[in-house]
Amino acid sequence: MTELARAAASGLDGDAGTGGQQVLDRLIALLDLEKIEENIFRGVSPPHSPTRVFGGQVAGQALVAAGRTVPAERKVHSLHAYFIRGGDPSVPIIYEVDRIRDGRSFTTRRVVAVQHGKAIFALSASFQKDEEGVEHAVEMPDVPDPESLPTLAERIEGYSDQLGFRTQPRPIDLRYVTDPPWVTRETGTWAGRNQVWMRADGVLPDDQLLHVCVLTYASDMTLLDSVLAEHGVYWDVDRVLGASLDHALWFHRPFRADEWYLYDCSSPSASGARGLATGRFFSRDGRLIATVVQEGLVRLV
Repeated sequence: MTELARAAASGLDGDAGTGGQQVLDRLIALLDLEKIEENIFRGVSPPHSPTRVFGGQVAGQALVAAGRTVPAERKVHSLHAYFIRGGDPSVPIIYEVDRIRDGRSFTTRRVVAVQHGKAIFALSASFQKDEEGVEHAVEMPDVPDPESLPTLAERIEGYSDQLGFRTQPRPIDLRYVTDPPWVTRETGTWAGRNQVWMRADGVLPDDQLLHVCVLTYASDMTLLDSVLAEHGVYWDVDRVLGASLDHALWFHRPFRADEWYLYDCSSPSASGARGLATGRFFSRDGRLIATVVQEGLVRLV
């Protein structure tokens, strides 16, 4: 196990009450997988985890495992994943990489995350060497600057008893543009979309794979909220059970995950105890940097 991973497992790099760079360093540590054999890696979970491993964590770690078997000049452009079982945060996760194809322009990898002898997560990722081609993109929504918006701690004030573990410090700085769903469920002012400025809460090393994996981690935050907000309910506050089922991400343009990006999410459909959510990431200068689609389990008990 690496020194960073030991720190993540033991919590020696900061307590639950701290934020900023210390908490971000823990995320960097979680993404610093231990190589235990060719194509086999091991990851850990933070000591202050909920009862299941956070989906963004296992997706980010799986992408790290895939990326460490690919030449650095080939960048990930898409991933498709299924959440198969809830992860156990008390034991390590083993990531097994299958080198599907190494072509002239594209590289394909498949990763299976295993705990207790069973698959809990499966990911396929495609990497491509840099190429020139046609280019266009949708425009970024007109929103206020992140510095003008309340912090997440300020948004949560008065709701901490209801929101439970969601009030713990996070490695991602979130600034809601639209009112958060725990507010709109009371006011009935849902705008039809969930818009949040995000960035890693500190400085990341200059490793493009790490920046992509941090964005992958962040992409599982607030996305399914757009499903619940359509119906005026929210996790922990109401009797709602939920889990990520599958997750797809397309990376369009280079970015830094420690600079502000807008996460613009909405839900086109919900049925059969499942909700579909789509999201678009925009850099602060208006470039579309990634697109996300996720279906999640949403049960009203």
